[in-house]
Order: sequence, then structure tokens, then C-alpha cells
Amino acid sequence: MASKKKQPEQVNGAEEMFKTILEIEKEKGIDFDVVLESIKRSIEKACKSDEVDFVVDKEKGVFEAYIKKIVVEDVTDPKREIDEFSAKKYDPFIRIGEKIRVPLDTKKLGRNSVSNAGSVIRQGIRDKEREITLKEFEEKNDSIVTVVVESIDHEKGNATVKIGRSTATLTKAEQVGLNNLKEGDSVKVYLVISKEKEDDENNNGNQKKKSKGPKAIISRRSEDFVKKLLEIEVPELRDGTVEIKSMAREAGSRTKMAVYSKDPNVDSAGACIGVKGSRIHEVVQELGGEKIDIIEYKEDKSEFIAAALSPAPVVSVELIDAENNAWKVVVPDDQLSLAIGNKGQNARLAAKLTGCKIDICPQSGIYDNGKKKNNKDDEEKLVEDSSESESQEEMIVIDEDEPKTEEVFDDEL
Repeated sequence: MASKKKQPEQVNGAEEMFKTILEIEKEKGIDFDVVLESIKRSIEKACKSDEVDFVVDKEKGVFEAYIKKIVVEDVTDPKREIDEFSAKKYDPFIRIGEKIRVPLDTKKLGRNSVSNAGSVIRQGIRDKEREITLKEFEEKNDSIVTVVVESIDHEKGNATVKIGRSTATLTKAEQVGLNNLKEGDSVKVYLVISKEKEDDENNNGNQKKKSKGPKAIISRRSEDFVKKLLEIEVPELRDGTVEIKSMAREAGSRTKMAVYSKDPNVDSAGACIGVKGSRIHEVVQELGGEKIDIIEYKEDKSEFIAAALSPAPVVSVELIDAENNAWKVVVPDDQLSLAIGNKGQNARLAAKLTGCKIDICPQSGIYDNGKKKNNKDDEEKLVEDSSESESQEEMIVIDEDEPKTEEVFDDEL
């Protein structure tokens, strides 16, 4: 006679519950007691009652839940009431009007229940995960961190990266200077904690918007990414001997940076560039070849503007509108395209770096189209603003292969 197949031993609800909690503690790094409290709150919410008692013994694997109900003759609210006959199953001496603890079926509180116990437990776990992540990120706030690519969304181009025990998203828009990013790659990013404030009204002006609280952001597009990369290479920046006064960046293309030192014996720009460009070269490589212009900050605004337009030489700088902080810059005729830059980039970055409006004019007053502009009211202005760059291109032939900044790229330095 064939023997009957032995049925697997049934796992009770408490054992399943503790097993699930321990798995969550291990996988998510969330304390056992925190998950347990979330489960208790979710059970209370599911029962729609705050009169739930729990008996928990982690060591013995005991998890029992009881709901308090009042004994009545005719039940009208099953969640809060129990008839006398049913109540006497738990306490033969119970009377109408008294409260009795009715056990809840813990077998229904296994993994599926924990994972889908409702908004309370899910929100509790999310909040704790976020708290752990932010705590870990706060230790790395405002710094360069090396992350490991876990996966890539090939449709959107976003990368999920691992930072310690936490994960974050490096969006396609922030992947400046990276080509063919692959799973397992190590990538440097700038990490910062953004503390968003509560807005009193939304765009319609009639509804309050809740604050989202602190948020961790990783970026390779931020200006601070370049600053921090340079600080790694330049000890004078780290110890405060050299200071970055201002910066302008069009990520992936070009960066201009003004540096300054109170010590007259220190060449601030030279310290950042290094011997034969050795220091700045490391940063340029990390940025995938992005051009970097390092200039010395000048208190004199006209000198600062002239330096900011590097590598183009400047003949003169003149303040033409103090109220609007507008300046007229004259450059040699053959250097006009270089001063303006490809699609107006050089002058646009110079304007941002100095905080000034800049009009660039050829020394002769004659533009490439052969028309001389003698009347100031008729003069075609070259204020460096991205919205005007197209009109500038119509007037001036811009060299697509403009010379690289001599300070940074000249191997003879």
C-alpha cells in the first residue's frame, strides 16, 4: 500500500509575521520595532478601531492581536459589538454591557498582508527609508561622490545608481560628459540636499501647497560639480588661499571661472591651471573635454570684463549705462568672432560671469556686412543674451572652430 504524502507543516501567522519583518529589516535597513509599529497601526486602521491590544514577544515568536468589543443583546455594529452567545466562547462569565477581548486571526498577517497592509504601513516604511537615505546623504552633502550604475532606462536614458546602501537617479539631463554609460560603471557626481520650503499658494493663488521637505539631488550639470572637482586637484582652493569669486557654465560645452587670492604672492589662475595645465587637465577629462577658462578676478569692472572675454583681446571697455550696468567693449576687427564666440557663447558667459550687460563692437566700427555704424541709435548691439544670439549670427560670421583658451590647452605652458 502506497504511503500517503506527508503534508507540509503549516506556518502560523506569528512565525510568518516575524519572518517578514526580519526580511524587511535586512533588505531595507529599517529597524524591527519601526516596522512592527507600522503593522500595529495598519491593523488598527483596518479594524477602524483604536481599541486593539497586542501581545508581542520577539524572542518566543509570539504575535497576538485582540480587538475590544462590547457585549450586547442585538449587534448593530459588528466591528465594535459582539453578541452574548459568541462572547461566552472567550469568557463564560461575561455579561451584557461589559467589554471583551476578541482575538484577531494572525494567519492573515503574513508577507502578503505586510506588503499590502494599506497606506499606513507603506507610508511608514517609505518615510523610514527616506529618513535613512537622507541621513546617509547628509554626510556627503555638498561634495563629490563616486556612485555605481545599477541599471539604465534605455528609453529615457536615466541611470539608477548606488550610493552606499541607498539608490538615486542620475537623469539623462545630468549625464554631462558621459558616453555609453553601462551597468557597473563608476561615475563621479555632485550630491546636494535641497531643502524645499512650503509655498503658501499654488499657481492659481487659492490653495496651499505642502512642503515636500529635504530632497537629495545628484548632478554632473551643476556649476558646483566643476568647483568641487577643481577643489580636489587644487590644494589652494581647499585651504582658502585661492577663492572662486564667480562662475558661469554651459554644461558639456564651456565654463568660465573667476578666481582670486588675497596673497599677492599667489597666482590664483596659475594655481588652478597647474604646471603645463596638469591640474585643470584632470577636471577637463572628467567633464568629457568641456572647455574651462580660468581668469583672475579684478575689482575694477572694466578690467574684469576684459579678462572675462578671454581668449579674445580687448581694446577698450566703457560704461555706457550705469543704471542698467551696460558696458561697451571694443575689440580688434579680426577678433570679433572670437570675442562673441560660437553662437554668442563666449560673450554670453562673460556677461554672466561679471553680472554686466555687454555690447561688443569692432574697432573700425565696420561689421562683416560692410556697413559702418556711426550713429549710436542705429548701431546693432551685441548684448550677450541668448535671446539675441540668432540676430548676432546674421550680422557676423562666427568661426565654428574658435581657438581654445590658451591658458588651459596650450601644452607649452
